[in-house]
Amino acid sequence: MAPRSTFIKLEDEKQQRILDTAVDEFADHGFKQASVNRIVQKLGIAKGSIFQYFGTKEGLFNFIFNHAVELVRQSLRQVKQETAEADFFERIEESVMAGVRFIRKHPKIYRIYLKMIFQEDFPLRTEFLQQVHLFSAEYLKPLVERGVARGELRPELNVDLAVFFLDALMDRFLQAHCVSFLDAGAGLYQAPEEVLEAKVLALIEILQQGMGAHGQRPSFYT
Repeated sequence: MAPRSTFIKLEDEKQQRILDTAVDEFADHGFKQASVNRIVQKLGIAKGSIFQYFGTKEGLFNFIFNHAVELVRQSLRQVKQETAEADFFERIEESVMAGVRFIRKHPKIYRIYLKMIFQEDFPLRTEFLQQVHLFSAEYLKPLVERGVARGELRPELNVDLAVFFLDALMDRFLQAHCVSFLDAGAGLYQAPEEVLEAKVLALIEILQQGMGAHGQRPSFYT
């Protein structure tokens, strides 16, 4: 569901204003309580313009979601390029910290993601969240496979389960940084970046002990 040509023809500055205002609205109110009236009032445009640009409120949210996914893709592409010569564990470390920096740079986009997880009133919620995790798996799987091939990870490692584990670990780490009841005493909630860097290093050490080629073989390997 792409934006209509009427939106695409707008000047970049006006497109960005509409995007930023809509992100603010969905981040503050979720989908169901988000108001197109509030959006157009802040923008100073006619209500009909939004429907000309996106068709429906669902169309507007779909545009925001796809924009957010592309921002994440750009961030992780940069990490993958910058760590091309690094080992597996360094790449995971940089990937987690890239997530932290993304949240600092785009806090309201991440707030929409959290609302989508904890609320069920978003359109296509299941499809959107599935897309997020499939994208994460597509990013992580080549890193794991390369780590095994280079002897950095255990050769008997179940790649698909390792990817699932890493996705869950990284996702929960970032959530705990933003949601107090998910911290569970880990000291991640609203922690400054230098503290988070130390926590990530501690997690990487645990990963090395469990997944690294020279660590002790745990029972969950196949």
